[in-house]
Amino acid sequence: MLLSLRASKVTLGGMTHQHQELADLATRHPLEVAGSVELAVLTRSGMVESRHIGAAAVVDADGTLVRSLGDASASIYPRSCMKPFQALTVLRSGVSLDGPQAVLATASHAGTERHQRVVLDMLARIDATEADLLCPVDWPFDRETARAAAEPRRLTMNCSGKHAGFLLACADNGWDPARYDDLDHPLQAAVRATVEDSLGEHVDQIGIDGCGAPVFALTLAGLAGGIGRLVHSATTNADPDAGHLARAVFSDAWAIDGPGRANTVTIDELGVFAKLGTEGVMVMGTRAGLGVAVKVLDGNLRAGTLTALHLLVAEGAVDAAAAQRVLDRILDPVLGAGHPVGAVLPGAGLLVA
Repeated sequence: MLLSLRASKVTLGGMTHQHQELADLATRHPLEVAGSVELAVLTRSGMVESRHIGAAAVVDADGTLVRSLGDASASIYPRSCMKPFQALTVLRSGVSLDGPQAVLATASHAGTERHQRVVLDMLARIDATEADLLCPVDWPFDRETARAAAEPRRLTMNCSGKHAGFLLACADNGWDPARYDDLDHPLQAAVRATVEDSLGEHVDQIGIDGCGAPVFALTLAGLAGGIGRLVHSATTNADPDAGHLARAVFSDAWAIDGPGRANTVTIDELGVFAKLGTEGVMVMGTRAGLGVAVKVLDGNLRAGTLTALHLLVAEGAVDAAAAQRVLDRILDPVLGAGHPVGAVLPGAGLLVA
């Protein structure tokens, strides 16, 4: 069930919306093995070597749960799949972000020189420096850039664009930039309001993400609906800030991930919004408003794109052959002595979806 944010006193079936929200909160629960199905398998030399279980939800533009795998009502930490809503908060706070700067605010970027230049340009707008970022230091995801790097840096941490956006929001609104990642900071209160408004569900569990910012537990169904509505605005402009963000990602997909990387290839080749989160989370959204959210229970990322694309193909939103071409590019081959000996394939739970 998609949870209502509003504590309306209109009675439905003897229960007010406010009472319904409290009842829904009482049933919130994390995704568990019992609520998971087999999403993908890895085969080697004719035998299944690994199995990935999890759950997924597909929600249409009207907010209807049209397809689910496993327990779509379960709560997960969306990790970096929450970044589109954090970037939306920055835009709603009054910050003007265009082109790659808008995309970097929602990115888990590869840390290439091109990504770094955009983040530095964002910081330069308010005379800030890399030292003002509150994200931890890290090596770039991009292997060539990492080999050339002398040390891990805040700038090359994949969340640095999001944190630069946070600093811009603080500068525009007179908020303390030294503690923008604190849960009680006005920026994080605004992020929470954006998340609850976008998903239509109440936040009942809060964690600390790898970059230090708060991360809110959300249901798979709520996350799918929220991303679908955000991307749909690229077409309808129902939410101008969301539409602006989604169109920026479609125009500069290199910035959200990196050349040859899963999200960038998916967006460029299929015209589908794609955002990975660590620990096996994936969201995708179409311009028609179809949203998908996936959680792989063991945290492995390789099943996320495969599952989400399979579900979009099943809904007729993506061409099967085009989706397979993307998967052939982004999935690591299963090799033996340097030669293909297996593959990553849809699991039993996905094949019956």
